Formats: sequence, structure tokens, C-alpha cells
Amino acid sequence: MFTHIMVGTNDVAASKAFYDAVLGALGHAEGGVIGEGRGVGYRTEGGFFAAVTPRDGNAACFANGGTIGFAAPGSAAVDAAYAAGLANGGSCEGAPGPREMFPGAYGAYLRDPTGNKLCLWQAPQG
Repeated sequence: MFTHIMVGTNDVAASKAFYDAVLGALGHAEGGVIGEGRGVGYRTEGGFFAAVTPRDGNAACFANGGTIGFAAPGSAAVDAAYAAGLANGGSCEGAPGPREMFPGAYGAYLRDPTGNKLCLWQAPQG
């Protein structure tokens, strides 16, 4: 469905450290600096994710109500990615645990250093 997802950042180095740690805990490779240092990108078979400085030169801000979900292979990966995010400049938006709205699911919510909201998600089994 998606070719790419991009979020804004005001600090590429902080975003790279945060996303390298979080996405690394989910099994993804380290991100590469893109756009002559304007961002950091992560490629998978399914598409591309990046954190970039806004092209218009204004400060990056997060979407009110927006959340980007990253798939996790299990609850241990959710826990590890959440801890990695907190250790690398992120903030808690919902500690790891079962999600009552989706029986059998396990997830956690973080904000990155710019304030973008992320969900680390293990889908319900079965």
C-alpha cells in the first residue's frame, strides 16, 4: 500500500541514533544518511522510511493524531525497541503490554526526539 513514509526532524544525528536503536531492535539494518545530510533513511523489501529536515526550511513538527506503526516479531522485540528508544532520546506514550482493544496483541508507544508518535506492534496471534 505504501511506497514510503517520511517524518520531520530538527536533528538528523539524534534521529539517526534513535531510529538505528529502535529499528535495530526490530531486526532492521542501520540507516543511511540521505539527501546530502538532510535525513536518515531505512529501506526494506516493503518500502522506505525516513526522518528528514523539512525542505521548506521551517522547523519540523509532529502530526497531531498521527501514529506510525512498526511491526515487531514478538513481545521481546517490542520491549527491546521501546527500551532502546527511551535510551536514545525518545519518550513514553504507552508502556509495553497487551492492548485490550486487540485481544492477543502486544505493543508500546514512543515519541521520537522531534515528537513523532510511533507504535511498536506485535499483531495478535492466530
